[in-house]
Amino acid sequence: MTENRLNVVCIVADDLGWRDLGCYGSSFYETPHLDRLAQEGARFTDAYAAAPVCSPTRASIMTGQYPARVGITNYIAGEATGKLLEPEYNLSLPEHLTTIAGALGEAQYDTWHVGKWHLGGDAEGSLPTDRGFETTVAGCSWGAPKRYFGPWGIPTLPECSADEGRYLPDRLGAEAVSLIEDHDPSEEPFFLHYCPYLVHIPLEAPEESIERYERKRQSLGLDDEPEFELGDRFPAEHKKDNRIKRRLVQSDPVYAAMVESLDRNVGNILDALERTGHADDTVVVFTSDNGGLATAEGSPTTNRPLAEGKGWMEEGGNRVPLLVRWPGVTDETGSPLLVDEPAISPDVFATILEAANVDYPSHQPCDGVSLRPALAGESLDREAIYWHYPHYGNQGGTPRAAIRVGDWKLIEWFEDDHVELYQLDEDVGEAHDLRRHRPEKTAELRDRLHAWQAEVDAARPSTNTEYEPWPDRAGP
Repeated sequence: MTENRLNVVCIVADDLGWRDLGCYGSSFYETPHLDRLAQEGARFTDAYAAAPVCSPTRASIMTGQYPARVGITNYIAGEATGKLLEPEYNLSLPEHLTTIAGALGEAQYDTWHVGKWHLGGDAEGSLPTDRGFETTVAGCSWGAPKRYFGPWGIPTLPECSADEGRYLPDRLGAEAVSLIEDHDPSEEPFFLHYCPYLVHIPLEAPEESIERYERKRQSLGLDDEPEFELGDRFPAEHKKDNRIKRRLVQSDPVYAAMVESLDRNVGNILDALERTGHADDTVVVFTSDNGGLATAEGSPTTNRPLAEGKGWMEEGGNRVPLLVRWPGVTDETGSPLLVDEPAISPDVFATILEAANVDYPSHQPCDGVSLRPALAGESLDREAIYWHYPHYGNQGGTPRAAIRVGDWKLIEWFEDDHVELYQLDEDVGEAHDLRRHRPEKTAELRDRLHAWQAEVDAARPSTNTEYEPWPDRAGP
């Protein structure tokens, strides 16, 4: 590799919850390869996606900016109404923004995208190869595959007869491995952006893996555990006849098999780095685009002790796994690193650019910070992190925004403008609203949130004048 520059592998899982890895506390899902990555690098306890749904978070990783600043605040092209009307948002990455692939490409990196994109349509100008990537495999407008077993019909993924019945994550993992193995180490360094669609619905996995977790479920006595708790009706009009269905325990065999497939293919990539001699000159970052799917669409996982999940502003919607292995940095102590400094997905952009010794694009604001100081046990140079999600989630959440300062978190509801205040170090489950006990802190955080929203020109929902309240949301 020229000039001894570091390669970068950035892995972004889909809908993977904070507790969905063994190293984060799951006793049902099995993730030995990701657990090994945590042992060899750093594990962040308080890492967040920039939004509780996919496209905004992925945009923040690509640009280093908060979704509200990018203008992609919902999954593309989601829309819903309720008491409020959602604001318009960008349906692709703005052309004036330099992506992480663009910045690394200008620095003579080979840039590869494999898997989910969901940051624009399939027309020219919106695909990964239009936004800085030299190579793309399966990157298109889709937010999820129509099916996990071939034929898949993904417009940017050529298929052959051997793909009939093949599990999509295994094909994508093999593509990523081939890119690493075929790369000439004497040439330019590489950036691999691997996004394997897992563990997004549809819930599908190889039958032999499902059967193994069915046996495990039985052996652990989980067949006798209550699985779900029914909640209120959905606040979004298109789902008002449905009830929120909260999972209480991690016990779904299909989902467990999907997590295992994710882990196995990450392991294959890590093994490829070892075989090619790149393990010691490659930064590996692993994270998820939002919290686990816990309240709808099958509710396959739970994020407890965190509240709620994907589509919600509570911790379960935004807090995610984050693992970083950085040769020469995370291996300095000789032991696994546990980092409790809050991090958020725009930081991935800044961290990777520092690792690659590439300057941040001077023409665009930078909302992320490099995580390198946190890997050395130091505080990061910022005072707050923010969320702005002015949409109705498909999972039961309503339009909201939030701010975290230290261990304090304030959530603002757009439907009625009320706020709630939580002290996360003592109440990670957000069960005790302290706004009446700490009015000064509440006012301070609300003012700071509003100032940030004004700075980034955050779009807000508007009143739905045609809204007619439907029967009691709790309903029968």
